[in-house]
Amino acid sequence: MPRGGHARGGRRASPLSLRANAADWTVLPAEGRPGDPPTFPLIDPTPREADLWAGLWRRPQAIEWQRLGLETEVALYVRHLAVAEQPGARAAMSTLVRQYADSLGLTAAGLRANRWLIASAEEARNAPITPAASARARMHVVPDVDEDDTA
Repeated sequence: MPRGGHARGGRRASPLSLRANAADWTVLPAEGRPGDPPTFPLIDPTPREADLWAGLWRRPQAIEWQRLGLETEVALYVRHLAVAEQPGARAAMSTLVRQYADSLGLTAAGLRANRWLIASAEEARNAPITPAASARARMHVVPDVDEDDTA
């Protein structure tokens, strides 16, 4: 857990920071995940849940969800989101949905926490992420200049 006592405590992750290792970040294709969504793993999905499920599995993050086997977690997010959308839903449900969205990388904070970047295939090919040079590497010696020599 980062400093600060909670998941979002401490410094924000950035692939361009001096401490970052570009190899730690996963570049997801902006085009999203191809193919049909997996079968909804929970019982009796509503039509709204089915629509949300299909849409989420077209997103870039779905590639990692599938690789990590997070189908049930995504389904729980869908089910809770459908409940949170209803008039009169409890505020706690919206909080839970936001937490799910963060953990699934559906928010900017969630993308950073998971170290995922979304880029088109061409962007990923043409501009690979490399961390900035270290502070030591950016230092250079400046020659002494006498005031008499500047004129």
